Amino acid sequence: MAFWDSLWPGREAQFESGNAATNSIVLSKRHATVSLTKQGALTGNLRVNLSWRMRTSDIEGRSRQSGRLLRPFKLFQPDVVQAHTRGVVNVDLDLGCMYELKDGTKGVVQPLGNLIGDLNAPPYIRLSGDDRFGAPSGETVYVNLDQRDQIKRLLFFVYIYDQTPAFDRTHAKVTLYPGNGPRIEIELDERAPQARSCAVFTVENVKGELIVRREVKFVYGFQSELDRLYGWGMQWGRGYKSRA
Repeated sequence: MAFWDSLWPGREAQFESGNAATNSIVLSKRHATVSLTKQGALTGNLRVNLSWRMRTSDIEGRSRQSGRLLRPFKLFQPDVVQAHTRGVVNVDLDLGCMYELKDGTKGVVQPLGNLIGDLNAPPYIRLSGDDRFGAPSGETVYVNLDQRDQIKRLLFFVYIYDQTPAFDRTHAKVTLYPGNGPRIEIELDERAPQARSCAVFTVENVKGELIVRREVKFVYGFQSELDRLYGWGMQWGRGYKSRA
């Protein structure tokens, strides 16, 4: 709340109520599903964004605390820094999507192998790019909901690519931005220090209704283990990224 809001009670509520920019649905263990159909979000592109950050205490340890004793004004600076500062830490989380279409076609959209997909042709899913340093824009996958009748199910997942800190140090969040209605947020906030991959959420076409379900299931392997967990039945091989 701003200082001026305390002078005029009710002003804050006036600006917050009905503000679509701050409207969101947070999926949790207790409230794990939401219907895009019932939200009226069945047209245009569904934008799925991965962002992450790291606490400086995870990176610098106690050296920061001792530095604060010498520089007391540091006490008033925030403890969170964006992870895109390459000189601080090498972070590379990737966002991917396994898909199964109504005609039985299965595949994956992900940075590994440059499998970026296609928005206007099967699989109607496209990766915007590979963010290797946690830039504020993060990584984004688009789903063409105008072709929703062609989609049977989707599994969105996040995995750690080479030499990245574990998920318990990387504070990741996946946000869904439908073409209409509130955004949907899923925090990867559970402790899984050794996990390398996480199934974040699924989208299923159930009799024409698109249901988003929070998963947040961590595994110690990669895509092939997620595949077995969700019964995709695809063949996997080791992949690499080209050097930036």
